[in-house]
Amino acid sequence: MDVIVLGLMLLSLTIWLGLLYFWGQFWRTDQQLEIGETPLKSLPVVCAVVPARNEAELLPTSLRSLLLQDYPGSFNVFLVDDRSTDGTANFAEGVAHAVGKPQQLHIISGVSLPPGWSGKLWAVEQGINSASKFAPDYFLLTDADIEHDPGNLRRLVAKAVQEDLDLVSVMVRLRCESFWEKLLIPAFVFFFQKLYPFRWVNNPNNPTAAAAGGSILIAREALEQIGGIQVIRQALIDDCALASAVKRSGAVVADKGTSPMPNQGRIWLGLSTLTRSLRPYDSLATIWDMVARSAYTQLNYSPLLLLGTLVGMPLIYLVPPMSLILGVVWGNWAITLTGLLGWLLMAFAYYPTIRFYKCSPWLALSLPAIAFLYTLMTLDSALRHWQGRGGAWKGRVYPNPDNL
Repeated sequence: MDVIVLGLMLLSLTIWLGLLYFWGQFWRTDQQLEIGETPLKSLPVVCAVVPARNEAELLPTSLRSLLLQDYPGSFNVFLVDDRSTDGTANFAEGVAHAVGKPQQLHIISGVSLPPGWSGKLWAVEQGINSASKFAPDYFLLTDADIEHDPGNLRRLVAKAVQEDLDLVSVMVRLRCESFWEKLLIPAFVFFFQKLYPFRWVNNPNNPTAAAAGGSILIAREALEQIGGIQVIRQALIDDCALASAVKRSGAVVADKGTSPMPNQGRIWLGLSTLTRSLRPYDSLATIWDMVARSAYTQLNYSPLLLLGTLVGMPLIYLVPPMSLILGVVWGNWAITLTGLLGWLLMAFAYYPTIRFYKCSPWLALSLPAIAFLYTLMTLDSALRHWQGRGGAWKGRVYPNPDNL
């Protein structure tokens, strides 16, 4: 038994060393929009598209922050009222008048969801169609629960223009106030970066592509190049699907003597310290539902990938602490020390994210327990899918992309 445990621990340790040294430095948090901010050299026309379904409670903060952007160029906001029942459109009008920007806000009354579309993307499509009359250079795709820092749009545009990018996106700072948020939300960002290392995403010669749906700036030409939003109309993880389509298309060619690989677009994804999400996840149930909604989708609805996850997660995250405990109980110092080393490597990788979210450093040691919970959420996501309850969001259920 000692040999088996030691072998598993050495395998886990090898995986962690490989992740830390060869997996795109995913654990670092230095890819930030606010780092190295540069002034604007031009003022493209920008239109924001905001799908909103029953968001009256958050609009006084989120829409206000969007209308009060310090961007000096032409900027209009198109809010698509996705058949809300809480007076979302009326609240939006009130916010625009309160900040003296009624002409800058355009409210679109969403029409019925057609077959083959997810609700959010159908709302985005309607907003883009309406905004196109302004012939914008860029679309800002954002959610109704995002509070934008006043300089967020200006930074996004500067990044896109000066680095010849087709798409620029930031993972906004998620709310991290309650006990469950502090325990599980930083890990959500950590696991996302592990799936999509930002350095790989930002490398035009690497096929890895991802974006964060709360704040995406996309060039109109890039969107047209991929065929518009309709090419991802069935996607439940729409932000990453959009980034993947853009990176494959390569709408913009760098003019500085270098260019992406053939058919590779230029995208950038980073973190934001200032723009934040207002959506509360103040209980285990709310976070569980948020993860379970799309975890199995992330695995492409593959039972084989699910099995790999159910085996791989315990091997990577649970073997080190379990080995440490067993080593102490058995008096086997080789198992004890390797288990301790594996756990410390895990904490070392997680600590930058914990520090970014200003949580207690001791939470870095809790990653094994957190990973166990996320594994259960992933399993539940698969069960919901098989029961026809997958993808539930905003009162709609999308059990399978083929059924959208």
